[in-house]
Amino acid sequence: MAESRPAFQSDITRLAAEVGLALKQSGQTVATAESCTGGGIAEALTRIAGSSAWFELGWVTYSNRAKQQELNIPAAAFKPGGAVSEAVVQKMAAGARAAASAGWAVAVSGIAGPDGGSPDKPVGTVWFAWEGPEGANTECCRFAGDREEVRQQTIIHALSGLLLQMGVATR
Repeated sequence: MAESRPAFQSDITRLAAEVGLALKQSGQTVATAESCTGGGIAEALTRIAGSSAWFELGWVTYSNRAKQQELNIPAAAFKPGGAVSEAVVQKMAAGARAAASAGWAVAVSGIAGPDGGSPDKPVGTVWFAWEGPEGANTECCRFAGDREEVRQQTIIHALSGLLLQMGVATR
């Protein structure tokens, strides 16, 4: 499947450019809070020329401690479902949006593999949250593939979801 990776990159760049255009046209900004993607969403957005006009700030909060310290997530949020859960990812998006004073935030937390999965949360499980002026939306997806493919699919879905939440149709 390695031959599909360049296609992922062109999709990611196209989606990031669409996000940038939508943010620029609306006069809004975005922040990211990432775990399993290790900053890949922020990298995709900032590969677009002029992104400083609409990209505010990004966090890579891999550990629970970092999520607590950087995004103001209470320790109790991790108890019901762990870091890869709707509750945590929603708080990641809210914390990023508030700390960056951004109009929008996207957050992801998942299990990219090859290890770390369980019967309840197999490798490829990723929680997403998008928060904007009208509230937040969350979604859980399960992606197939190796670690890099899961991460790239996560970035694509995060950007596509952001466009959807902003009311922008993707091509």
